[in-house]
Amino acid sequence: MFSRREFLSATTALSAAMGLGLSGRWSRAAAQQRLTEDDLLAAEDFGNLTVLHITDIHAQLKPLYFREPSINLGVGEVAGLPPHVTGADFLKLYGIKPGSPDAYALTSEDYAALAGTYGRMGGLDRIATIVGRARAERGEENVILLDGGDTWQGSYTSNRTAGADMIEAMDLLRPDAMTGHWEFTYGADRVKEVVESLSFPFLGCNIFDAEWDEPAFEAHHMVERGGVKVAIIGQAFPYTPIANPRWMIPGWSFGIREEQVARTVEAVRADGADLVILLSHNGFDVDRKLASRVQGIDIVLTGHTHDALPEPFKVGKTLLIASGSNGKFLSRLDLDVRDGALKDFRYRLIPVFSDVISADRDMAALIDRVRAPYESDLKREIGRTETLLYRRGNFNGTWDDLICEALLEERDAEIALSPGFRWGTTLPAGSAITVEDLHNNCAMTYPAAYRSTMTGQTLKTILEDVADNLFNADPYYQQGGDMVRVGGLGFAIDPTRTIGSRISDMTILATRKPIEAGREYAVAGWASINENTEGPAIWDVVESYLAKHPVVRLKENRSVLLKGA
Repeated sequence: MFSRREFLSATTALSAAMGLGLSGRWSRAAAQQRLTEDDLLAAEDFGNLTVLHITDIHAQLKPLYFREPSINLGVGEVAGLPPHVTGADFLKLYGIKPGSPDAYALTSEDYAALAGTYGRMGGLDRIATIVGRARAERGEENVILLDGGDTWQGSYTSNRTAGADMIEAMDLLRPDAMTGHWEFTYGADRVKEVVESLSFPFLGCNIFDAEWDEPAFEAHHMVERGGVKVAIIGQAFPYTPIANPRWMIPGWSFGIREEQVARTVEAVRADGADLVILLSHNGFDVDRKLASRVQGIDIVLTGHTHDALPEPFKVGKTLLIASGSNGKFLSRLDLDVRDGALKDFRYRLIPVFSDVISADRDMAALIDRVRAPYESDLKREIGRTETLLYRRGNFNGTWDDLICEALLEERDAEIALSPGFRWGTTLPAGSAITVEDLHNNCAMTYPAAYRSTMTGQTLKTILEDVADNLFNADPYYQQGGDMVRVGGLGFAIDPTRTIGSRISDMTILATRKPIEAGREYAVAGWASINENTEGPAIWDVVESYLAKHPVVRLKENRSVLLKGA
């Protein structure tokens, strides 16, 4: 974990000197003066190999705000274990001081106030600085950089360019390998085109040709760095054709394929690998179970569930590394690998404070160039918010509350559904809402906002299915998102129960009347995985709503009652 400075006492003293008093908020200038690039990036000279990991950037080239979840429940054997610890409990578990840079980066505690102190995080030009410094200090021949996927999707410019902006930027960053998930939503032809052009391998040992049952991508990549023979095994998101449209990638089959992973580990060990890394997009709980069942993996670089942990989680002899999302963090592992085995390590989850870490000039220039054709669109204001807009959380987020309000009004619906995606940036209260901000939360290749009728029983089935994807006690049946968000509808949920019995007390909020199983309701939603779904793009729906309601003031969402957890 990164070093903790005596930040609190120094900045509180400065605030008092400025007449703000001990309870006053720290100024950003004080934060920047106290926290330095060396504080964040300096590392001891340890071992013979450095591994850097980024994942789930979701096409965010520029610094941003991203609030971590206040609720991230675990069920069964993982209840109460990381990453299912949040807020004050997270701070206590890892010994993090409230109000510190660590607390701001890693939790939702006092987020709105601390965002004014520490500012934005991320930015691929800042990540390039971190990577460049590590390569310069350790020697490029001793450094491996790995990209865990969900890289090409999630912004206005990535949607307009079919990921070309991110692909070009990542080519400049020069990872040694990547795997994927949302990359596949550009369609099989686009993925094949890009993979053939990459200067590094796109790995997926769990992706097969659906007709011939043969590997569709390279399973692993072997490199030698620091005098160490390193095997990198790629594991793409196993439920891609279920969570995303199957019709976009009809020729490929996915799955966890535990036995295939085990066979690949055995093969690379037999080929002389001293260190085996699983570059995974399974999600943390799936990887925790996989690591307990497949022997011979030294490190799992996990992704998909957007967890950020300041320390490795050990499963037997395997280290699980969770590097967060949206470019907020980069993981650094300095390894001592000798005699064909990992002997010791040092780990740091580096928070990418964009006001502290300098921008790499070449990457900054590239980012400006790829964004230039869209700059006027990106900056166009479409509203303002008096509410903190965020997405992450098991049951609701204020961005989705806004989206649901727009769907209810613009699509003349009784009930609105918004998918529980974990990607989507945060916007502080008092901010202008720009086109870029909106698209950071809904930019995708199947954005149609549908309107249809559903029976009460169908609605309950949908809620039960999504709840099982999130709270099944067996991680291998979890898909890693959050609960579908609802507008106009209230319900109770007990995550500790089994499918079919978790959801109860469904009501129409406007009338407080119970949902009737046999009655049909007008329902609006977006991101349907069904082919030929009709309706306006979700961003057009929200922009139309904001034209009529330009100032966003959201009431606290009380539509979901949590039971049993």
